[in-house]
Amino acid sequence: MRYRTLGTTGTVVSTYCLGTMTFGAETDDDEAFAQLDLFVERGGTFIDTADVYSAGMSEQIVGRWFAERPGIRDRVVLATKGRFPMGPGANDAGLSRTHLTRALEASLRRLEVETIDLYQAHAWDPLTPIEETLRFFDDAVRAGKIRYVGVSNFTGWQLQKAALIGRHLNLSPVVTLQPQYNLLARDVEFELVPVCEQEGIGILPWSPLGGGWLTGKYSRDSRPAGATRLGENPQRGMEAYDPRNRDERTWRVVDTVRDIAAERGVSMAAVALAWLVDRPAVTSVILGARTLAQLEDNLTATGLTLDAKERERLDEASAPVVADYPYGAPGREQRDRRVPG
Repeated sequence: MRYRTLGTTGTVVSTYCLGTMTFGAETDDDEAFAQLDLFVERGGTFIDTADVYSAGMSEQIVGRWFAERPGIRDRVVLATKGRFPMGPGANDAGLSRTHLTRALEASLRRLEVETIDLYQAHAWDPLTPIEETLRFFDDAVRAGKIRYVGVSNFTGWQLQKAALIGRHLNLSPVVTLQPQYNLLARDVEFELVPVCEQEGIGILPWSPLGGGWLTGKYSRDSRPAGATRLGENPQRGMEAYDPRNRDERTWRVVDTVRDIAAERGVSMAAVALAWLVDRPAVTSVILGARTLAQLEDNLTATGLTLDAKERERLDEASAPVVADYPYGAPGREQRDRRVPG
């Protein structure tokens, strides 16, 4: 396991983070505890959850794990998130001071901790001025309830606005962004990655294996069936089978990952994770495993570093389809300027 600072803070985290979205739904207590134990045993120090995961059960499982492992809390950097509905009321969702006050207190109780290391806005809230949200975060830092502020699922302009307003008002800065990012979903590189590089914000990619597509579990023109997420629901979310199956780029990426994995004698998951963990501005990649075996396989990526040629092959195969303007070559050329000579 390697380690990096959390954005530009002095806090150090492992380059792989254990995501717990499956805890309480697809993963029971015993399996979750086994994953947490294995992750720490292999050098992992970063755990991510959210209040909305299994309606609070994920946080409860992590809290019980802390309670049953005396001293383990001090070895772990703990992250959670608030924003999505946790009840039927009008103020049971969002980034308002009213909702976040309740959400943070509830997360602290479920996790059985006094302080959350990284508290994240789970998504943008169009009803709440970002100044209100940032002031709440700053108050929570000053009160010792959280240590750092992060966001998730923001667009480029939203992230830049939050960073600039926080600096203008001298509030606790946004230190991390948690976006979807993988070989099949690279659009974050157009705006979000440059903002993170300019502002010193660390990226924590979620869905690094593209919902299982980059593990090789799905086949061309053969709709999945059985005990997989797409087998149970082929139209599930952003990794739905039909749109990706129709896109030739999908199979170009999958085939390239498979070829490199075969050449290296490692799993396809390890190759996809090794590509992502060394992308610009990435601090830590969030692993989401339903089973201990899946986590074991993912953790093999900690010992794999791709060479320049392998990265180039993956970059080329996964290059996003983009129009000439504003992100294509002509648009980039308009924005370019170099020192003469």
